[in-house]
Amino acid sequence: MGGLQPWHWVIVIAVFVLLFGAKKLPDAARSLGKSMRIFKSEIKEMQADSKPDQPTQIASERISDADGAATQSPVEPSSDKRPA
Repeated sequence: MGGLQPWHWVIVIAVFVLLFGAKKLPDAARSLGKSMRIFKSEIKEMQADSKPDQPTQIASERISDADGAATQSPVEPSSDKRPA
């Protein structure tokens, strides 16, 4: 009972056509699509800005010296070269 049945959708579409006209509906749909794309990109940008830059921990590699003993040498983390 909570969902819209097919004849409800027909009435809703008919009301939209009567209110806006058949010529304006494609433009309205196009504008709605552009608005949604802009909204989604802004949300992604806000989520990227809200995440703190956490340094990436890279495991050190093992290097054997001349005696065959394994020593650990830290590997420098790569710098992030994305534009600000």
